[in-house]
Amino acid sequence: MEPLPPHPLPSELDTAATLLMQGRLVGLPTETVYGLAADARNPDAVRAIFALKQRPADHPLIVHIGTVDELREWATEVPPAALTLARTFWPGPLTMVLPARPDVPRVVTGGLDTVALRMPAHPVALALLRRLGRGVAAPSANRHLRVSPTTAAHVREEFGDALPLVLDGGPCTVGIESTIVDLSHDRLRILRPGAISAAQIADCLQREVSLQPAAGTRAPGLMKRHYSPRAQVECVATHALPERVAHHLMAGLRVAQLSAAAPAQPHPALVWLAAGETLDARMQRLYGLLREADILGVDVVVAELPEGDGPADALRDRLLRAAGQGSVPTD
Repeated sequence: MEPLPPHPLPSELDTAATLLMQGRLVGLPTETVYGLAADARNPDAVRAIFALKQRPADHPLIVHIGTVDELREWATEVPPAALTLARTFWPGPLTMVLPARPDVPRVVTGGLDTVALRMPAHPVALALLRRLGRGVAAPSANRHLRVSPTTAAHVREEFGDALPLVLDGGPCTVGIESTIVDLSHDRLRILRPGAISAAQIADCLQREVSLQPAAGTRAPGLMKRHYSPRAQVECVATHALPERVAHHLMAGLRVAQLSAAAPAQPHPALVWLAAGETLDARMQRLYGLLREADILGVDVVVAELPEGDGPADALRDRLLRAAGQGSVPTD
């Protein structure tokens, strides 16, 4: 039997709630990645997130809430589609972009008139949010553009003593950031792919959903380079893996092959990062493996691009951005 993940004691949740109400930052587990949490109604606390992450101030943050009823505390309008998605996918890895109320601090929205909202599925995150009874801004707990954390240890490695508390909820079960769907316009758009696919959303709403963000869209995770380790990342199709790995080895580089299957030929300068056999496993392991590549000191990660739709779209998005190649085109 696998050991149960650690669960913070009620006293730790009380401490976290107190720190957040005092305007401090807390490391928070969610099912997607660990977040760097602040009281979303406290502009100074939110600014501290941007400062610690070294994140540009015009990048919107996601507000995490504990109940569906809180949607109306943040959005001027909650359309039927939003309620339908919330009933179907919340708590879970889905973020909805809605028109923001005038009293929503614009430091949270990156100056936009829309706000991104989600209810996380992690029991620790939900317990804290419901203790607080207010929204928490919680982008990934890593420096800007770096690899997202999926364990409490990753957060501590990233920020050390800069955070007074990191709640340990065990490894993230999803492993990549939430799907973001924009419901602020007539045409529904996926701004960031995730574990919940465009097809699932379209089926739920019986409406067409675009996979292409509009030109100029600002949303979390849309930088051309993001989720990047220190090592160079090169994304290739499965059939091209042996050739690209051999190319880098011939150049005298230390190489990591990130793939479902092991390399065909061993080499002293080659390590295998076992991506996992299923898409769910590959999502859950991805960021930990990219961090492992840096620990191993490799020069280049040759990453296998998965084929298919849904979660495969999300994996390709993260890998291409880790390589600085961007992802889904805009229209």
